[in-house]
Order: sequence, then structure tokens, then C-alpha cells
Amino acid sequence: MLEHVLLSVHVLAGIVFVGGSAVATSLFPRYVPVAAGGRGEPPDPGERSRGVAVALHRITGGYAAFGLVVPLAGIILASVQGRMGEIWITVSMILTAVAGALLATQIYPRQRAALSEPGGERPLRALSMLAGFYNLAWAIVVVLMIVRPGAGE
Repeated sequence: MLEHVLLSVHVLAGIVFVGGSAVATSLFPRYVPVAAGGRGEPPDPGERSRGVAVALHRITGGYAAFGLVVPLAGIILASVQGRMGEIWITVSMILTAVAGALLATQIYPRQRAALSEPGGERPLRALSMLAGFYNLAWAIVVVLMIVRPGAGE
């Protein structure tokens, strides 16, 4: 029964919180305002909206904080199941730490900077790339959770 509860918490929190932060990090560069072009012309507003960008920034941080439940429940579940030594668990934990560090040290601070002083398109392209790496790390973790290479079954 405990394993089912832990697995449910782990999967649901992953879908809601990690998925939510992944979507927010991906969409943020599209909505954050940019500075005027080099020739004094105003930027093309297109879909850009400071209000949407602020909301996405809050989602990024808030969902990431709540997303700490995912590795916590996963570690407890792996311990209960006696799987902590399996390679797929170890690699997943490393990728989770990398994704968390990327979010905390690069993505979130760059979002905050983009909101405080609009810049050009180049920093936003870098932010999009970092969001792509963040999402790729999570995609690999999901595949590892499904395939479980080296699992002792």
C-alpha cells in the first residue's frame, strides 16, 4: 500500500509540478518584452505580454519548489523497494540534480533579469536553449523510469 501511495505521489507531482515548470520555462522567452530595435524602432509586440511573462516566471519558481516532492518521493520509493543501487535510479537522480541546478542557477535568474530590464532577442534565445536542456533532462528521466535499464527484476 505504501509503495502505491509513494508511486502515485511521485508520478502525479512529476506531471503537475515538473511538467508545469517545463512548460513555463519554454513559454517565457516568447512572452517577455524585448527592448527597442537598434535603429530606434519599437519592438514588434506580437504575442509579448509582461503580465503573461510575470505569471510564467512565478509558475517556474513556484512549481519548481513544489516539484521537490518528486525526487523526495522517488528516493523514498526507491529505498522502500530496495532499488537505490540500480543504475537507472542513480542516473535519474543525477539528471534531476542537473535539471534543478540549471533551473535555480541559470533559468530562473535569467527570467528575473529579463523582467527587470528588457533586453534583446539574443539573451532570450539563450534562455530558450537552457529551457530545452532542462526539458531534455526531464524527458530522459521519464524514459529511464519507463525502460529501467539495469533493473533487477
